[in-house]
Amino acid sequence: MPQIYHRMTSEPNYRILGIESSCDETAAAVVENGETILSNVVASQASMHAKFGGVFPEVASRQHLLTFPLVVEEALKSAHLDLMDIDAIAVTRGPGLPGTLVVGINIAKGLAMVSGKPLIGVHHLEAHLLSIMLIEGEERHQIIYPAVGLIVSGGHTELVFIIEPLLYKSLGFTLDDAAGEAFDKVARLLNLPYPGGPSIQTASKNGNPQAFAFPRAWLEGSWNFSFSGLKTAVLREVKRLDRYGTGMPVEDLAASFQQAVVDVLVGKTLLAAETYHAQSILVVGGVSANLALREAFLRESKLPVLIPPQHLCTDNAAMTAVVGYYRFRKGQRDGLDMDVLPNWPLSALSESV
Repeated sequence: MPQIYHRMTSEPNYRILGIESSCDETAAAVVENGETILSNVVASQASMHAKFGGVFPEVASRQHLLTFPLVVEEALKSAHLDLMDIDAIAVTRGPGLPGTLVVGINIAKGLAMVSGKPLIGVHHLEAHLLSIMLIEGEERHQIIYPAVGLIVSGGHTELVFIIEPLLYKSLGFTLDDAAGEAFDKVARLLNLPYPGGPSIQTASKNGNPQAFAFPRAWLEGSWNFSFSGLKTAVLREVKRLDRYGTGMPVEDLAASFQQAVVDVLVGKTLLAAETYHAQSILVVGGVSANLALREAFLRESKLPVLIPPQHLCTDNAAMTAVVGYYRFRKGQRDGLDMDVLPNWPLSALSESV
């Protein structure tokens, strides 16, 4: 039977401090009862890494060390709370960059030691999935389970079948480049600035998405994704245009590439939803901020499509705190010997369906 998510008002109030450092965002947030954001502070390092054309792990780790004390202080201050007012501390344990994860884990451990509050390790992709819980207003009541979730970001592209929060099955994932990674690489080919997602979206506005017939890797018979061939096709076209000196139609190239990515993401997700008799679709992760992707889902899906507001699509600690809330209620408590899991698969949390 389809289940609509409702929180019982009789449940006790829990305030969770979230800590996120899986990549280049230094983030801390306080979320109450898994749905109300009391504060959400994100210090982005994007401008620092732009000169590298991508995230430089050592630079990211050092910047986290410098920034975290201020970010945590601001998160508590903005929530009008002290550390002792917090019920638990949730921190991203993985997947992510090993060095940056270590910084966040150690910050969380220090806070847990000082306060005596429980420590909860959080899976980063599960946090993206549960970021849907932070949607405000009536739209939240459209979250109907079972659902199919598409996680699409710089490092991950994965399809998940969700029975209810914390109960799901991994269906498929990218075999090579994640969608966001493909955006970054193609942006470099087109001499567009980092990060590639926003740059390609902007360039595509005045481009023709049918100008170039770039391939779509459907990988029929599986729910997996592949974007490496698409990236190579763009590279070959750029070289061909350069060789013949016909000029570089950047806007058309960007729009055609973006359309190829959107077609595959939307097509496979809608087919999975139909196959698994889902009642709603969740689209999360940094690439879910892409307007063409959002519009395509809302236009083509017969089911309710839930996408977080743009400021919650990219990495943030509010979504970490949401998972912390649900895991805290289920009794999860992690020790101070908890280590990072940089390659932690979502399937490790999945249960048989």
